[in-house]
Amino acid sequence: METKKRLSKALAAAGVDSRRHCEELIFAGKVSVNGEIVKVPQTLVTWGEDVILVDGQKVKGEEEKFYFMLNKPKGYICSNIRPGTKKIVIDLFRGVSERLFTVGRLDRDTTGLIIVTNDGHFANKVIHPSANLSKEYIVKTNQEISHEHLIHISKGAYIEETWITPVRVQKVRKGTLKVVVKEGKKREVRLLVENAGLTIEELTRVRIGGLLLGDIPEGKYKEMSDTEKKTIFS
Repeated sequence: METKKRLSKALAAAGVDSRRHCEELIFAGKVSVNGEIVKVPQTLVTWGEDVILVDGQKVKGEEEKFYFMLNKPKGYICSNIRPGTKKIVIDLFRGVSERLFTVGRLDRDTTGLIIVTNDGHFANKVIHPSANLSKEYIVKTNQEISHEHLIHISKGAYIEETWITPVRVQKVRKGTLKVVVKEGKKREVRLLVENAGLTIEELTRVRIGGLLLGDIPEGKYKEMSDTEKKTIFS
């Protein structure tokens, strides 16, 4: 007999999204159980007995888990809901039939490393604040980066009602710098750099925790090894 599970955990295990985002879907009234909208993530459900729909689509149950490292190209949105005709990251995974989602977000104009999976529990572990993972970005601008720019960025900025201070800011060459952050606020690296008076031409994430982007070509992905899944937390 199937064990009852909390609705948010069941959806995460089925690869709908991370547990946190599954809770947001539930609160938004996008999830129904046996024909009724449910807005309580703790609702107990059983696969094989309860019919669960997300946005009107039936969730089949737990699936084989997949984990990918993607070098996200510019112009793609990290969402499973397509805004109009815009391109979404999942478009790059045409050969994979399972329902995938991105772990966290990169804005439309940012390129680089992002994890794509159907394992909501793994995703929740990566994005949860207790993981304390740092993310490293390479920023390119057409301006000469001065010592004053570096000091300004290092002091931080007020983002989403919180004062955010980067972990490290380092000039790489004339118009390129490296920024390491931990908070994960929306567009935080862009705002930190732009607040210093610099215009960003390219922004690329090259590391999440101990996981490096490496030589994955832009727009391509590779399946993560068990070692890489552990490396991210090292």
